[in-house]
Amino acid sequence: MKRFVALARVSSREQEREGFSLEVQEEALRRFAGQAAGEIVKLWRIAETATKHEERRTFRELIAYAKKHADELEGLLLYKVDRGARNLFDYVELERLESEHGVPFISVSQQTENNPAGRMMRRTLANMASYYTEQQSLDVREGLARRVKDGWFVRKAPYGYVNARKEGRGIVEVHPVQAKAVRRAFELYAYHSHTLDSLSQALAQEGYDYSPTQREFAKSKLHAILRDRAYLGEVRFQEAWHPGKHEAIVELATFERVQLLFGEKTYHARDSVYGAGMVECGHCGRPLVVEIKQKQTSSGPREYRYYRCAKYNKGDHPRVRIGEADFDKQVTALLGRMRIADESTRQWIVSVLRAKSRAAEQCSQTERERLQGELESVRKQKARLLNLRLLDEIESDTFAAKQAELRSQETRLQTQLEGEGRQQSERADLAVKVFELSQMLAAKWLTADIAEKRLLLEIVCLNWTLDGVTLVPQMRKPFDMLVEGQLVSSSRGDRI
Repeated sequence: MKRFVALARVSSREQEREGFSLEVQEEALRRFAGQAAGEIVKLWRIAETATKHEERRTFRELIAYAKKHADELEGLLLYKVDRGARNLFDYVELERLESEHGVPFISVSQQTENNPAGRMMRRTLANMASYYTEQQSLDVREGLARRVKDGWFVRKAPYGYVNARKEGRGIVEVHPVQAKAVRRAFELYAYHSHTLDSLSQALAQEGYDYSPTQREFAKSKLHAILRDRAYLGEVRFQEAWHPGKHEAIVELATFERVQLLFGEKTYHARDSVYGAGMVECGHCGRPLVVEIKQKQTSSGPREYRYYRCAKYNKGDHPRVRIGEADFDKQVTALLGRMRIADESTRQWIVSVLRAKSRAAEQCSQTERERLQGELESVRKQKARLLNLRLLDEIESDTFAAKQAELRSQETRLQTQLEGEGRQQSERADLAVKVFELSQMLAAKWLTADIAEKRLLLEIVCLNWTLDGVTLVPQMRKPFDMLVEGQLVSSSRGDRI
């Protein structure tokens, strides 16, 4: 019997409704092979749900198989020319298969003679298919652009919204339950010092479920939600954000604060006391990373944190892993050595710290002036942009995109400006309090949260190095003298 290979393709529901379904094509191909006293030894199917990558892979597999078994094949069967060649590049491959390997391709519903006139007819049909594909792609892009210009998403609305139809047109509405979860996720991350891990747990504890079948929010979902400007009422299209008609779920100030925090807390990093660059490996200089393990106890699951070098598994690197509890013991012992009994010495050290804080305040003032200058520049740009739009010198899409960019810059600078002076003041006050409460620091350390512990470590020490299993600090002045107990009564000036 004659041996054929065949390809059936459906690229849209419209074609299926017109009678070009995969089943219809397969039946016609097998009927043709039977009438020619042959059989189809291998058939490839491309469904309407296939991606472009899947279509290309299937087509390449077909061509490769036909070339490899060319001596055994009578031909390649297609229902129509455009089922095999949606563009001229594919058609060239089919003609090369025929001319170089002797495997003709046969359109069972558009049969032509294998002569110059027949080949011209097939090429005409291939040209028509290529034109139809290119024109359809252009129409789709124009349709998407019109939808974005009207302020609507071009795809499924993100979590927190729901696609709906009103007066025969697709619109986007706020999902009453999901929107509350999104809003709460932004609030918790922005103002309650959460990581993605703890944020997922906090949402679950407050009764916010991701879906009826999935209770907890996956970290990947939370990361995508907290980065998505769609919750500000904007629509993304062609790598740019445009004003949308859907209702905003999150306030701009909250959104911008979350983005600033993401500059310090990345998706893959675990927020921890001794991780994120706080402690370096004494063997190779790399930062320590944290591993979080959960173990079942009689009172339920309990979380344990272990620290190791980022190059722990490389070469002959020491395989050292230390629990957070061990690090805490070393730090509390260090803080306990800072106790000073003499009252006059304590007062003198406080005066030195306040003098240093005044110098730092001057630096902070310079930074505030720089931020204020940038803020004024952005506001002037916004005013010039509005004038250009009123004079109709720029397109509405360009205006909207640039306006959104400047608005984000303005909010970011305002947030930084508001926090600059407060942060410096808080650090200076905390430095004094650290010293004044030095006799209580060991006890206070055990009840502090992650952010407070990291701040305490940064105030007391310049850096930390792990030597074997021991933390080795480089202390800041005057805390180095407090730890070593090297205070002398003959100190003079502004130094110990």
